Amino acid sequence: MSKDPKQKKVPSLGISIIPVAVTVGMLAFSIIVYGADVHIPIIIGAIVAAAIAIFTLGFTWKEIEDGIVESIGSTMQAILILAIIGVLIGTWISGGIVPTLIYYGLQVLSPTFFLAASVILCSIVSLATGSSWTTAGTVGVALIGVGQGLGISLPLAAGAIISGAYFGDKISPLSDTTNLAPAMAGASLFDHIKHMLYTTSVSYAITFVIFLVIGLQYRGKQLDVTEINGILAAMKVPAIPGLIIGCILGGIATVYQGGDFGYILNVANYGTVAESGHAMVDELLTNGGLQNMMWTISLIMCALTFGGVLEKTGMMAVIANKLLGFAKSTGSLVLITALTCLFVNILCGDQYLALALPGKMYKDTYHERGLAPRNLSRTLEDSGTVTSALVPWNTCGATMSTFLGVPTLSYMAYAYFNILSPIVTVVFAFLGISIMTLEEDPAAPEYVRPMKLKKSPKELMEIQERYLKMNNI
Repeated sequence: MSKDPKQKKVPSLGISIIPVAVTVGMLAFSIIVYGADVHIPIIIGAIVAAAIAIFTLGFTWKEIEDGIVESIGSTMQAILILAIIGVLIGTWISGGIVPTLIYYGLQVLSPTFFLAASVILCSIVSLATGSSWTTAGTVGVALIGVGQGLGISLPLAAGAIISGAYFGDKISPLSDTTNLAPAMAGASLFDHIKHMLYTTSVSYAITFVIFLVIGLQYRGKQLDVTEINGILAAMKVPAIPGLIIGCILGGIATVYQGGDFGYILNVANYGTVAESGHAMVDELLTNGGLQNMMWTISLIMCALTFGGVLEKTGMMAVIANKLLGFAKSTGSLVLITALTCLFVNILCGDQYLALALPGKMYKDTYHERGLAPRNLSRTLEDSGTVTSALVPWNTCGATMSTFLGVPTLSYMAYAYFNILSPIVTVVFAFLGISIMTLEEDPAAPEYVRPMKLKKSPKELMEIQERYLKMNNI
């Protein structure tokens, strides 16, 4: 029997923490003791959260199920893109596009400047496409091969690729996250991008210098010509025409390499399996395919299931709301916002939720503090977008790991841009650098410019509680 929504209880902080603690404990126990994948521990956490919501908070199973479906549905486009990129990688490898990129990359790039050059190249591609996933799944795959051929540490190479890919994804007007963040905060797209440039340029410059300095340790390193030639030999002949065609023509390039229609279907579905006799080459070129993406897609759906329950029941909002009580200054408010974004990325497993949830929750608070919306949108992007790639079960962390063949926990320490971005935005806030008030915001309506409201922590908590009640959570 359906219950009246008015009978629902707002979850307490203690109740909200239970499924979080269970999930963290299950993840740690399963990974450390048994070396198991993270899928089932996350599902167990979702089951615990759903049980609490039904038996304690008054939710029905239908409402919980709707929350899960809404959570998964909100990122269905990203899941479809992930599946398509799996096919793209398979056909690009079988068509000779990736092997050829690797071959000429090895001829042109030197070990000393490879990492810095990878950052720049991936930045350009992601800025033009607006997609870190597309960048990592195409140019990134080739650069990983080049890095391995040059003797570069793969986690280091992955860190450089991801740093560049997320730079462009973060500031490109074509990026979905770059559009979502200002939409959640109430800022305009180009005001948001201009405001981000202050913090992003600093993070990017530091990242570039770090990779440039690290590259010096590879100075004078000799290349193994046998392995370089083996990369193309494994795929029979160079596919020069394959360099100028895209994913749709990848199958034609495969035919050019000697494959028939049945082989193309197999490659598109299962990816390529190289058997050249060279261990390095076989590892590089055994990749891609729709089915190869299913592990990642299933992980994403598990994480979104857990996140959907937490969002629907208001547990996530309660935890974030509690954190808001510690935000007594502009610096601490930005810090709490950044931590909330990271928190949502870890618990809900999706960067879109990491932008949408804190954006909806803290929008009024930034206004009450007299801060322009672009401050919030910048913090969301500096923290929510980039840290998603640092969480193994997040949509982005799982995707980057699958594309590049490097575990998230291995490359995490070297994704310097992703690490530095939230740190720089918080430091800027505490120092008062490029913090715009409503009075200074030319895009703000006239009636709010003179207002610089100050609320006590108690009043801010009441505002958040009203938000929860208005949304029946």
